[in-house]
Amino acid sequence: MILDSDFPPDPRVENEARVLINAGMEVNLFAFSYDKNFVPVETYKGIKVHRFYCPRLLYKLSALAYTVPLYHLLLKNKISKFISTTGCHAVHIHDIQVVRAIFMLRSKFKFKVVLDLHENRPEIMQFYKHVRSFPWKYFIYPSLWKRKEEKYVKQSDGVVVVTNQAKADIVKRTKIDEDRVVVAPNVVEENYADEQRIDQGIVDKYSNDFVLLYLGDTSERRGVQTAISAMVELRKEIDNIKLVVVGSSSYDGQLAQMIKRLELADSVDLCGWQDSGLFPSYIQASDICISPLQRNKHHDTTYANKLFQYMALGGVLLVSDSEAQADLVHSTGTGLVFKDGIVEDFVDKTLDIYKNEAARKKYSENGISAVSEKYHWEKTGQDLVNYYRNLFIC
Repeated sequence: MILDSDFPPDPRVENEARVLINAGMEVNLFAFSYDKNFVPVETYKGIKVHRFYCPRLLYKLSALAYTVPLYHLLLKNKISKFISTTGCHAVHIHDIQVVRAIFMLRSKFKFKVVLDLHENRPEIMQFYKHVRSFPWKYFIYPSLWKRKEEKYVKQSDGVVVVTNQAKADIVKRTKIDEDRVVVAPNVVEENYADEQRIDQGIVDKYSNDFVLLYLGDTSERRGVQTAISAMVELRKEIDNIKLVVVGSSSYDGQLAQMIKRLELADSVDLCGWQDSGLFPSYIQASDICISPLQRNKHHDTTYANKLFQYMALGGVLLVSDSEAQADLVHSTGTGLVFKDGIVEDFVDKTLDIYKNEAARKKYSENGISAVSEKYHWEKTGQDLVNYYRNLFIC
């Protein structure tokens, strides 16, 4: 596996590696260290991690990876050394930043290539603040990244994506055989709920409130502003309602200003980023767990990881109609879906859930069952295991 970042943590990388190791395969991971004092080689949860020093400047060059070839040329020798040392049969590339460097080495080492698309990077890049700002908007071209993504998808032996929608999109765009694409969603571990520790202080803090919970990145495209706007009407209907936002981004200033302007200081808690170990406590303290993503080509083909955390711990879901997450909620019966950005619909769906205690209980039970029966790595990871077994046979 090739990861052009430090490790740990990276839940997707770790979970994919773990299911392959449990199936009897050996996984070596190329990773960066931004600190000159590092452990070059170690075994982490069965993964043989090989670290290479990466100055921060080199990492920043990844944004220009498909504008100029410097980033790939600088990484090529490090990756060549890694492949020579491990003698791998297949190279599993996590995301597209470093793909060009791998293909520079392919003819030399004769390995299989599997490209793991963690997200629709060319589409989501359009929303990155640095990509839209001077001077980088004149040097970073999402359209070029899209062409490169499609080029290397076609040249890879296989592709891994996170949703069925992402699979349909990549097959449509590149015309590759759908059998070359495997879906591996970012679900939780089978025993995720059993392993969590609950901070009773957090639960007690909100014990008298009807809590809407948002976990994760709070950038504009995540749609938290829709939930904040909805609180103006919701607190007229639900005296003890509270919106709890656990996460952060550069957009937090605008959210804080919005809360002040709407005089919602007593109804909205901006908690900032918290240790992920506290997420289960916030979920347990909540009555509705939200994911109000704005619709775009990226959000329509991906899941927010928190959806499966919500479900595993019995959270009741209220999500926008971004295609992938809406399909998940409809198919599992774990909550309701509102129209992206439509505050009135968010209010109506919240009140529907609030007024129907029996439905809330059923949504909660359905989420726990869905994770237990289907949406956990021990189950979904088998598709990845079978994919690699077939790849090696071929």
